Amino acid sequence: MQFPESWLRTFCDPSVSTQELADILTMAGLEVEELKPVAPPFTRIVVGEIRDAVQHPNADRLRVCKVDIGQPELLNIVCGAPNARVGIRVPCALVGAELPPGEDGAPFQIKVGKLRGVESQGMLCSARELKLSEDHGGLLELGQDAPLGKDIRTYLNLDDTLFTLKLTPNLAHCLSVYGVAREVAALTGAPLVRPSIEAVPAGNKDTLPVKISAPDLCGRFSGRVIRNVNTKAATPQWMIDRLARCGQRSVTALVDISNYVMFELGRPSHIFDLDKIHGGLDVRWGRPGEQLKLLNGNSIAVDEKVGVIADDVQVESLAGIMGGDATAVSDGTQHVYVEAAFWWPKAVAGRSRRFNFSTDAGHRFERGVDPGQTVEHIERITRLILDICGTGQTSCGPINDLQPGKLEAKPVQLRVARAAKVIGMPLTQAQCANALERLGLPLKQHDGVISVTPPSYRFDLQIEEDLIEEVARMVGYNQLPHAPPLAPITASLRPESQRSPYAVSRLLATLGYQETINFSFVDERWERELCANPTPVKLLNPIASQMSVMRSSLLGSLLAVAKFNQARRAPRVRVFEVGRVFLRDATVKSSDTTVEGFAQPVRVAGLASGPSDTLQWGRKEQAVDFFDVKGDVQALLAPLEAEFTPASHPAMHPGRCAKVCIAGRMIGYVGELHPKWRQGYELANAPVLFELELEAVLMRRVPLPQPVSKFQDVQRDIAVVVADNVTHAALMAAVWAAPTNGVLRDAQLFDVYRPKSVKDLVATGGPADRSLAVRLTLNSDEATLAEEQIDAVVVAVVNQLTATLGARQRT
Repeated sequence: MQFPESWLRTFCDPSVSTQELADILTMAGLEVEELKPVAPPFTRIVVGEIRDAVQHPNADRLRVCKVDIGQPELLNIVCGAPNARVGIRVPCALVGAELPPGEDGAPFQIKVGKLRGVESQGMLCSARELKLSEDHGGLLELGQDAPLGKDIRTYLNLDDTLFTLKLTPNLAHCLSVYGVAREVAALTGAPLVRPSIEAVPAGNKDTLPVKISAPDLCGRFSGRVIRNVNTKAATPQWMIDRLARCGQRSVTALVDISNYVMFELGRPSHIFDLDKIHGGLDVRWGRPGEQLKLLNGNSIAVDEKVGVIADDVQVESLAGIMGGDATAVSDGTQHVYVEAAFWWPKAVAGRSRRFNFSTDAGHRFERGVDPGQTVEHIERITRLILDICGTGQTSCGPINDLQPGKLEAKPVQLRVARAAKVIGMPLTQAQCANALERLGLPLKQHDGVISVTPPSYRFDLQIEEDLIEEVARMVGYNQLPHAPPLAPITASLRPESQRSPYAVSRLLATLGYQETINFSFVDERWERELCANPTPVKLLNPIASQMSVMRSSLLGSLLAVAKFNQARRAPRVRVFEVGRVFLRDATVKSSDTTVEGFAQPVRVAGLASGPSDTLQWGRKEQAVDFFDVKGDVQALLAPLEAEFTPASHPAMHPGRCAKVCIAGRMIGYVGELHPKWRQGYELANAPVLFELELEAVLMRRVPLPQPVSKFQDVQRDIAVVVADNVTHAALMAAVWAAPTNGVLRDAQLFDVYRPKSVKDLVATGGPADRSLAVRLTLNSDEATLAEEQIDAVVVAVVNQLTATLGARQRT
C-alpha cells in the first residue's frame, strides 16, 4: 500500500521525523518497504505566468515568451512547447537553477543563452523535465491561483515522501490512510483527528429497490440515489495529486471520488448510472451461463460460486471486485446510485485470481472491511459529489440500508500471565490494558483477565493470541528482552559409517558434474512417461499448468536441464541433483517430519550427455556411454562394491539399463535414455542417467587396520571357455566361492576373447562361447607359498568354475 506522508499527517502528526516514523511503523508490524521522495532535488524553480508569446523570428517551432515571476521586470524565455500560450501559469526555472539529472546522471544547470539569435533568460518546464511524471506533451500547467514567484516545491508540496507498506493479511484495518493514522496515534500518543462526516439531508424521496438474496455473500448493503450530477466536472487538483501519490491515476470526477474515499477510509464503493439499471438490484450468487462485461473490458462467465449484483434483466457487477460496463457512468450520465456494502471475506477470497486479475476492492474485501461504517462512508461520498459534481438541481435521496443479520463480535479474553509468558517479559495488567486502550479497543478488566470486544473494523481479533500480539506491538518488539534460550546442548554427531550429503555433492563435482536445483512441482506428462506413475500426488493450487504434480523421480528435472542447455548449444552436459521425491505410501504415519500416506525419500540423480571427455588431444572424441556413467556410480559408492544386473525402467533403454544393488538390496538404476523419450523430448544425443537412494549412498564401511604380508605376491593366469551369456558378476562370484584357505587375495578379469576363425571356433567350442582370462593374486601371512599350494588353489578355482558355470579350461 502506497500513500503520501503529508496525507497521513493530516490525521495524525507526531513530532518525529520521516525516518523515525517509518521505524516506528516497521517495529509495530507495519513494514515500511520503501521511502521515496515525491520529486528529485532541484532548485530555483518558481511559478511564472506567460504574459506574451510571439513567434521566434528564426524558428518555426519556437516561441519567444514574456514571463512574469512576480518581479518588476518580465523575463524573456524562448520555449518550444506546443501549449506555450498567454495566460497560463507554469514552472519557470531561473538562471542558476539546477534541474534533476538527465540520462547521463549529471544535473542540468540553467544559464543565460541564445537560441537562434534570441536571448533566453531561463526555461519553462514540463512535468517530465522535473521528473514528476512521464508526460512530455507540453508545459506543466498550474492552477490560476498559483502565487507568482512562489517556489514550485512549496506550491506543489514536492518535499513530501511516499510510504510503501508491506502489510500482512491480518492488518486489513491498515489498508487506508486513516487506518494507518489510527495505528500511529496508538504508537506515538499523538492526537488522532477523526474525519468529520456530516449527514447530507435528503432533497428527494427517491430510492432504488434492493434485496439481498444471499446473506452468506453480503452482510450489509447501503445505497443512495443522487440526481442531476455534472459528470463532466473536473476533479480538483488536490484530489488528483493525492490519488497519484497513492499510485492511482485520475479517470473522471465520480470515479476519482470513489477511489479517494477507498484510500482515505479503506472502503471500496461503486457508483452506478441509475438510468441504466433495469428495475431493482438483487444481491445474489451467480447462475451458470450468465455473462458479465467488466469495466476493464473483459467478458467473464459467472456461476454459483461467484457473487454478483444483478438487476431484473442482467448481471451488473461482480460483487466486491469490479463493476460492470453496462451500468458504468459516462459523460452522459445524469443520475447515479452510490453503493457501499460489506461482503463476507470468504465470499470474495480467490474470485479475482479465478479470472486472472486483481483489484484494490477485492484485495480489501477478501481481508475484511468495516461493516459498521457503510452509511457514514456513503455520506462522505455524497458530500464530495455535491461539492465537485453538484449543480443547482442536484439532490439526493435517503440512504437505503439493508442488514440481513446482526453483526456481533464475540468477546476475546486475555490472561495477563499467559501474555507475559508468550511475550517473554514481565507485564502487569495495567500495561496490557493501556496497550489495548491506545488501540481504541473497548475492554473490561477482571482479576488477571482482560475481556475485549473487537470493534467492527478489527476482523483479526478472534483468539487470545491475537490480543497478545497487539500488546507486543504496542510495547514494541524492540523492547523485548534479549534473553538467550536455555536448553541442553546435545551434539549431533554423524556416525563414522556415514558421510554427509555435502560430501556426496562434492564427490560428484570432482567427477565433472554440476549441481542443479529444480522445483519439486513437475509436469504430469513426466510422471506418466518417465516413471509409469498414473496417480502422482496432485497440487490443489498449482502455480502453473505444467507444474501440477509432485515428482516421484528426479530424472524429468534433469532431462529438462539437458534440453535447456542443448537449446543454448552446450555440447557437453553433466548435471546432478540431490532432492526429495514424493510417493504414495499407506504405511507412513503422520509425525513431525512425515505426512500420513506419503513417503518423501531423498535421492541423488545424475545425467551425462555429449563427449565423455572435455576438449583434449590424447584420444579421439567419443560420446558418453553406459560404462562411463557406471564407472561414475562405482566411484560414488566406493568403497562399497555395487552389483549391476540387467533390468528395465520406464525411462531407460531396455537393453542398456541396470539396477544397482548393495549387499543384495536394490538402491537405484543406471542406464541410457529410452529412444522413444529421446525423440519425444527432442534431444540431439542420448543421455545416460542414474538415480540412487541417498540413504544408501551415504553409507560406507569403516576402515579397519590389517597387517601387510611380509611375503611376495604370486600371480597366476587362467583362461576358461564359458557360454556367451555368463556375466562378469557370475564369473567373479564363482572364483571367490572356490575353497582357497584364504590364500586368494585378488581376482581380475583382464581379457575377453570371441572366436573369429574356424580354428578359433574349434578351440572355444562354438560361436556361442567365449574365452575369459582371469588373473589370480595369491599370498599368505605365514610363509612363502609353495608351488604345490599355488597349483592347488588354481585347480580349486578351475573346478569351481566348471561346477558352477560349466566352464572348461582353455589350453
